[in-house]
Amino acid sequence: MNIHEYQAKAVLRKYGVPVPNGKVAYTPEEAEKAAQELSGDIKVVKAQIHAGGRGKAGGVKIAKNITEVKQYAKDMLGMTLVTHQTGPEGKVVKRVYIEEASNIATELYLGIVVDRASSCITFMISREGGVDIEEVAAHHPEKIIMVTVDPAAGFQPFHARKMAFALGLNKEQQKHFHPFVVALYQAFVDTDASQVEINPLVITADDKLIALDAKFNFDENALYRHEDIAEMRDPDEEDPLEQKAAQYGLAYVKMDGNIGCMVNGAGLAMATMDIIKLHGSEPANFLDVGGGANKEKVTHAFKLILSDPSVEGILVNIFGGIMRCDTIAEGVIAAAKEVSLSIPLVVRLEGTNVELGKKMLASSGLDIIPADNLEDAAQKIVSAVSQKKAA
Repeated sequence: MNIHEYQAKAVLRKYGVPVPNGKVAYTPEEAEKAAQELSGDIKVVKAQIHAGGRGKAGGVKIAKNITEVKQYAKDMLGMTLVTHQTGPEGKVVKRVYIEEASNIATELYLGIVVDRASSCITFMISREGGVDIEEVAAHHPEKIIMVTVDPAAGFQPFHARKMAFALGLNKEQQKHFHPFVVALYQAFVDTDASQVEINPLVITADDKLIALDAKFNFDENALYRHEDIAEMRDPDEEDPLEQKAAQYGLAYVKMDGNIGCMVNGAGLAMATMDIIKLHGSEPANFLDVGGGANKEKVTHAFKLILSDPSVEGILVNIFGGIMRCDTIAEGVIAAAKEVSLSIPLVVRLEGTNVELGKKMLASSGLDIIPADNLEDAAQKIVSAVSQKKAA
């Protein structure tokens, strides 16, 4: 789960990580009032969306007075901001963050992620912080330095020293850097975050360190432990289909292809998407109905796939272990009849009650294409969609 910048800074502030003072606003009038309550003549007006690259897209403006703050807020609120992370459809700005300006001397990059390969927490740092960090990562990866922390031992002073030396900090800056990264690490661990990004981490003219921007991504499986964080969820920033899937307990991620997938098991779902691509088409979604789904859940999953207008065909790929093939067949039949299915549907079943499931599909009266294995299923759905397009 992602949160907005102003929410991320509230989390950091709670742990003692230095951040600029700021206030969120939902109207130009609220922005004007916020600017009046903050210190300094110069303010920064920032569009709040769950995407990077806001500055280059016009979503970050420096205001020299309160009048400009109000005008910039008026310009941003309601606009569709298109960045390299939003895709061409962009995101609508529904709130802005008014922040006190900082006296920036140097911009650095600092990120933390969970490294699943090593089961450790990894800091990523670079002296090339700022708006072009993606270019640095793509063309000069040697400029991004990794420092790994074993969670069993925790963060140690040598970790901070190693990062400080790599960033070229002087003695005064190092004094501020150590408590900064200790607090950041604690915030990361305590909140069950999966990623934190501070870009830029700025050094001010008086050698202080400030998190000028902040992004948090949290492990959704741990949100039950953090009601305060779960309340920060912004439904407007999430895909409507993914929201609906969560209501039914389905693991669903919308993608850009045209072949809808319904699978049980994340590994099998990934393999299904791969083989669709192998045969020249693109998956429209990742959808894992889970191992213990019932008829109603399968029906919801099927209807969810069909609610995506880009879907031109559906591949159902089920290996019945705990999940019985006849349950899948029952759900697919019920959903297909309810929505009057008019696009190709290929079903591959294996496992518990497979013969019963296949018999139910064959006698349903629906135009369902059976498949013997995953290779066969992928070939048939790609071919069926192509033929329907050509007809």
